[in-house]
Amino acid sequence: MRTIVYADGGCDPNPGPGGWGVVIEAENGRIELCGGDRATTNNRMELTAAINALRHFPEGAQIEMRCDSQYVIKSVTEWMRGWKAKGWRTATGPVKNVELMQELDGLAARRDVRWTWVRGHAGEAGNERADRLAAQGRREALGLPLRPESGPAPLTGTAALRAAVAPAVSQAVSQAALATAPAASEPAPARTSAIPLDLGLGLEVSRAAKASGLTPQAYVERAVRLALDLGPEGLERARADLRGAKAANAGKGVSTP
Repeated sequence: MRTIVYADGGCDPNPGPGGWGVVIEAENGRIELCGGDRATTNNRMELTAAINALRHFPEGAQIEMRCDSQYVIKSVTEWMRGWKAKGWRTATGPVKNVELMQELDGLAARRDVRWTWVRGHAGEAGNERADRLAAQGRREALGLPLRPESGPAPLTGTAALRAAVAPAVSQAVSQAALATAPAASEPAPARTSAIPLDLGLGLEVSRAAKASGLTPQAYVERAVRLALDLGPEGLERARADLRGAKAANAGKGVSTP
């Protein structure tokens, strides 16, 4: 029977400080690993997560490695054989992150590994947990205090997305309201209100947060703070500049993210 393993990594900004997380669904209970680096990239953290997961197992172990990184999955299952045949080179030059690729290849060759791609932030509990561990690893690398996890079991899927996004939006709105409120002799208790997001927008936030190596809550909080800093006029100017850049690139046949 194969042991299910989830591996995930991220970086913010990219390149910049990053972290990796691993969840091992062992027979005698869940095992969690994490770590980070103050100067790295998303891809290096994704590879490092898979490497540390495999290091945990003895040679010959049967594993199903679940990653949401196409870069990791395709490197191992599609590209690596050709790279090795060419002396770890591609058509354009040396393989990127070659030392990590070689270590991953060596570890995988001595174990029975089935590589499985899973969609990130799609409600698979092990993947969601590995993502949170990667964020924890990044904080450890930066010397920041950890965020304690307490209360009910973590939510997954759409519920997790809404739970993560709403507090960040509410907090930002509340802080903005307090900043503009008249001074009082006694501080009034903070008031918050949940702001629901359309599910489609919520999914876009989730994907963008993943690409940035952030949790959805942290990503939304950063976006809200930026919008508040810019103000209405600055925000409209930024949007106009972005529309102009997209239009210019479209005319040149260049794709703009």
